[in-house]
Amino acid sequence: MAISQPASDDRRAFDLDLPQRLVGILDTASARHGRAVLLLVVVALITFLPGFFSLPPVDRDEARFAQATKQMLESGNYVDIRFHTQVRYKKPIGIYWLQAAAVKAGEAVIGPSARTSIWLYRLPSLVAAIGTVLLTYWTALVFLSRRGALFASLMMAGCVLLGVEARLAKTDAVLLFTILACFGALARAYVRPPEARQGDWTLALIFWTALAAGILVKGPVAPLFIGPAIAALAVADRSGAFLRPLKPLAGLLWCLLLVLPWFVAIYLLTNGAFYQLAVGVDMMGKVAEGAEGHWGPPGTYFLAAWGTFWPSIVVAAMAAPYVWRHRRGRAERFLLCWLVPSWVVFEIAVTKLPHYVLPVYPALAILSALVVERGGLVQAGSRLAGLVWIWPGLAIVVTLGLGGAYLYFGSGFGLAAWPLLLLGAMLLWWAARAFPRVGIEGAFLTALAGAMVLYLAVWQTMLPQMRALWISERLAAVVKQQGCPAAKVASFPYQEPSLVFLVGTQINYVLPNEAAALLKKGGCALAFMDARFTPAFERHAGLLALKYHAVATISGFTYNGGRPTSITVFRSDEAAP
Repeated sequence: MAISQPASDDRRAFDLDLPQRLVGILDTASARHGRAVLLLVVVALITFLPGFFSLPPVDRDEARFAQATKQMLESGNYVDIRFHTQVRYKKPIGIYWLQAAAVKAGEAVIGPSARTSIWLYRLPSLVAAIGTVLLTYWTALVFLSRRGALFASLMMAGCVLLGVEARLAKTDAVLLFTILACFGALARAYVRPPEARQGDWTLALIFWTALAAGILVKGPVAPLFIGPAIAALAVADRSGAFLRPLKPLAGLLWCLLLVLPWFVAIYLLTNGAFYQLAVGVDMMGKVAEGAEGHWGPPGTYFLAAWGTFWPSIVVAAMAAPYVWRHRRGRAERFLLCWLVPSWVVFEIAVTKLPHYVLPVYPALAILSALVVERGGLVQAGSRLAGLVWIWPGLAIVVTLGLGGAYLYFGSGFGLAAWPLLLLGAMLLWWAARAFPRVGIEGAFLTALAGAMVLYLAVWQTMLPQMRALWISERLAAVVKQQGCPAAKVASFPYQEPSLVFLVGTQINYVLPNEAAALLKKGGCALAFMDARFTPAFERHAGLLALKYHAVATISGFTYNGGRPTSITVFRSDEAAP
């Protein structure tokens, strides 16, 4: 007994050490704004950068956005939006301009290869995701101390869904940044006394410029978040006087001045076709029916949040009872008016995609930090303390699931990832175990550390090495090895957007008989044929007396179609014309 007691004390000291050290870092960083911002940028980079450079183009949305931007660069037309041989009239021009600027800058540094370097197209999303973490801090400062605002921002930095969007060359991270800038300005206008600083145009400029940017990125989606929140606040306050610092009339004119030139130009260029497809087909289709099979019943987003807002969802769930009891408070009122109306609208809408509700997650983070700062989790902790075991529980499920997926889609056992996965799971278990002794701050920061380790394992080590998933990258490598131009490459039925991006805009998505005819023209020509359609290709090749041979077979798994596939690459042996 004399020996075991000190050992127990040592273990107890060890258990408390990491959470307490992390809380100490939080205290030190929150002493000054500069330190807080530096910590947030460092955490965001550690969280978002794994896999950013190594992950191949992801189908289908990312590859479509990137390819449409690439075609703008190729054509020099920065008004119209086209993908391969079709128009792409779904989203406005904003994201394409940002991506084109990033690639142009990349070309100046690394040359022509910039146009097929997917990470350059992702840069606007990465910058916007880091900006979102910082804007969460800026917005939270309206209601919280510097320390509380830092805690809320760390909750956003660890958010699974924001990390996903930071790595994808699409609209949602940039949209979130613009919406959050609007809410940060709106929050400051809301808490400002009606008579204070009426001549200050700073908030108005931020609000309306950010709203215009959001409209240029994703059309009416930004107003769909801002409008219901303003209406709910006006109803709750029985007054819209809080809008005065935002200069509504002058601000609206400024917003229109920023957005109208392109919207008028695209109307004239397409004779109204852009609006027919973007509004009449794309947007209305998502409201009325489950577009592209993404249907879900009401409550889908509530269930999804346990994964998409992990690990922060645990803090948010524990804070919910306190928020409900104090819902009439001014800070709670603003944040709930931001959160609830938009959430309800998207739960009602038929089409369900996880990223649709991402712009309300900062409100969840700030509400949670508000409760933590006020000590509201002390009472709730006794009843909801068991929720902290979601941290290691989900980590174990993800680790086992990804381990099994790697065995199927990767090569070998992914040994490099297992120490990281084990360390991440141990930190998350440590966080749950330490919660009763150190409180929610130390527990969450420990869980965040564990999540960051898991993100490194998953994004950097495992996913890029699951070669069976990245069929387009492997086919593009064959094209490069063979030295054939994109115009002399045909593919059927594998026609993913990433293949256009990696091989070239001139690639031919055609039927087997047309692929055989292309190879018959001679020269360096290739045909990608799925095993199911190889007999049809060979039959047409026989009718044409085509001379050809197989140069490679690419086996993999189409994660959009959800089935294994085997694609044979045929090369023409016909003489060049």
